[in-house]
Amino acid sequence: MIRTVPVALGGRAYDVLIGPGLIDEAGARIAPLLKRPRLAVVSDETVWSLHGARFAAALEAAGIAALPVVIRPGEQTKSFAGLAELSGRLLSLGLDRGDLIAALGGGVVGDLAGFAAAIYKRGVDFVQVPTTLLAQVDSSVGGKTAIDTPHGKNLIGAFHQPRLVLADLDVLATLPEREMRAGYAEVVKYGLLGDAAFFDWLEANAAAVVARQPQALGRAVARSVEMKAAIVAEDETEQGRRALLNLGHTFGHALEAETGYGAALLHGEAVAAGQALAFRFSAAQGLCPGRDADRAAAAIAAAGLPTTLAEIPGHPFDAGRLLAHMGQDKKAEAGRLTFVLARRLGEAFVAKAVDPAAVRDFLVTEGAGA
Repeated sequence: MIRTVPVALGGRAYDVLIGPGLIDEAGARIAPLLKRPRLAVVSDETVWSLHGARFAAALEAAGIAALPVVIRPGEQTKSFAGLAELSGRLLSLGLDRGDLIAALGGGVVGDLAGFAAAIYKRGVDFVQVPTTLLAQVDSSVGGKTAIDTPHGKNLIGAFHQPRLVLADLDVLATLPEREMRAGYAEVVKYGLLGDAAFFDWLEANAAAVVARQPQALGRAVARSVEMKAAIVAEDETEQGRRALLNLGHTFGHALEAETGYGAALLHGEAVAAGQALAFRFSAAQGLCPGRDADRAAAAIAAAGLPTTLAEIPGHPFDAGRLLAHMGQDKKAEAGRLTFVLARRLGEAFVAKAVDPAAVRDFLVTEGAGA
């Protein structure tokens, strides 16, 4: 069964298709978007070795020539150097503004290829074909594209919406267990920030989702995408409600920066710990019940994800260094910290001008060095 979730953005609206077998249908799905029968496909070495032949065959079956651009895997490729290399390789293919780029991969591939598409000859269309759970429920939808810098994560980028998203649930069968759990962090986020009933369902079905049971997985991905699509349609460029999608990210991005954006700490793992920290900080500030913070942490931990600083490689961390990373966060305004905090399970809000001293004290209570 293929579910279709529309992202309602007027003349730039597009559909997110969710279900099994979509890579085999990619040629037929993408062909109507093309002005000439060829497609640049950006993927990484790991994903291309697993799914590249199948994707290229689907394109060729529809009479589309696949032009693969295979990059190195890993978050460190999402950099100025990685962007320059990818842009040069796209230029060498002779793509013009009427051509299209497909991003076949996880969040790194989607972010990097999407940003390259946004700036290539001042903008070309692209299609997202996410191959990780995290990318399917989060980064492939909504048009955020970016690269990392030594100053912080996703600080250089653009809003550039895809023309289509094909979320093939079958490809998740090849996803390592750790990556599957990391993706689940973004699924539980939607329950925590705005749908208490979905959170309740996830408490009962987390194991089935992470185990990739088709019915549970399909429901989890579809509900996550529905929530994100509704928020993006309301607030495309994150001037208001879309910022709620950053629940856990201010803490999480600081931890990623401190651990070097490497394999030691995956993005989803950082976000998982960040969400638990955000709920506990909310409780410490008297904003939400402590029992809700406990339930949030328990639900995250049940999926095998970290919820404390002590579980993060590199612990103990320095509270001042974590605060410095938070000051570089793209949500910060005029040097003041912005967090997504919680009033209760299923109700998050954007808190601006958060007192850095309160954050520092909280981090110390969580085990960071003063």
